[in-house]
Amino acid sequence: MTSDIGGFTTPSTEGPLSPVPIDWAAVEDWLGLRLPADYKRLADRYGPLDFGEYVWIHVPCVQRDRFDYGEWLRATHREARIEARELPEAERPVLHPEPGGLLAWGCTRGSDVLFWDTSASRDPDEWTVVVQHSGVVPGSGLLPWHRYDLTFTDYLRHTVRDSWELPSPPGPLLGPLPGTVARTAFLPDAEAWTPPAPVPPRLTEAERRIALETGAGLAALRLLSPPPERPYLGDGSWEGLFAELGTRLPGEYVRLMDGYGAGIWSGWLRFHTPLRTGEQRFLTHVEDTVDAYRQLKDGHAQWYPLALWPEPGGFLPFANSIDGDYLGWLTEGGDPDTWPLIVWPRHADQGPPLEGGLIDTLLDWQRGTLATHGFAALDEDDDPVEFADFRSWDDRAYW
Repeated sequence: MTSDIGGFTTPSTEGPLSPVPIDWAAVEDWLGLRLPADYKRLADRYGPLDFGEYVWIHVPCVQRDRFDYGEWLRATHREARIEARELPEAERPVLHPEPGGLLAWGCTRGSDVLFWDTSASRDPDEWTVVVQHSGVVPGSGLLPWHRYDLTFTDYLRHTVRDSWELPSPPGPLLGPLPGTVARTAFLPDAEAWTPPAPVPPRLTEAERRIALETGAGLAALRLLSPPPERPYLGDGSWEGLFAELGTRLPGEYVRLMDGYGAGIWSGWLRFHTPLRTGEQRFLTHVEDTVDAYRQLKDGHAQWYPLALWPEPGGFLPFANSIDGDYLGWLTEGGDPDTWPLIVWPRHADQGPPLEGGLIDTLLDWQRGTLATHGFAALDEDDDPVEFADFRSWDDRAYW
């Protein structure tokens, strides 16, 4: 068994190696697991590591707006859990923090994710490597979730093998990679990471029932996704916006915006700033979106069937997602309060108008019960209270 990468790697001149202080007792207590000794030695010696110009070995560290070890583990395990649902149930791997679950330690430039199989042994030094491979070529012998009978350092050794060396034991492997190690380029200023303290539940059981089941309307939405103390709407007025548009907007939208203002829901759905004046005002975003839709419609009318505001019944957008979906109204009739909501989805065919109003639609989505193209969905194991969120913007926001 190989125990140190120093015997088969050379420091690169591209990124000077620099360790980060790590409180292993605190990290392992937070994980509920001891970690392999060779991994801890590597982390203590090198810090976050770019291995072989292809593999990023992540260690407990943090760099503001770039990386947080705990958040990376949580997001990586959640995404892996979702992708594993494509496998037959009997073949799906278990993910940490489930007992015996896979525990991530790195990823590659090719979007592969590297894990330990913590069920392999009670001794973490005997944990073997599992790789979630991206873009598996049929007939290559590589599995989407490939289990290697190799521990952490042994696996790394095989990735930098000479071209004449056959893998031992045989089987598909990354590489051969250059035997270089460097500081992870996007973490030049990584610092010590402190495990987050336990957070008490945001809602009581009674409040959860109201927020997720029995409550209705704006009151339930405010409980599930609390509004900011000072909503930001811009420096103008509703009367000024209505005059510029030549129409009122639905009263439900006005009430929602008065309570929440402009911002982003669950880090995904962005509501335009309604009352801002100047270049980046509400009308600017509406016109940009409508113009983009019109260009697509001119080339492929069958895929873009919506009429466009200010035409009668035209699509009038007021929000968009980070994935390029748009939420708006069909301006049918003279009463804005009867305008139906509709989504222009980026990755699906155009669907019919939504059945509910704006607040009910937002509430259903935040609860994880809305199933429609153009809205990001929760995984079946996600807690809606954990993901329900609203972050307010200020006058620096683009939207």
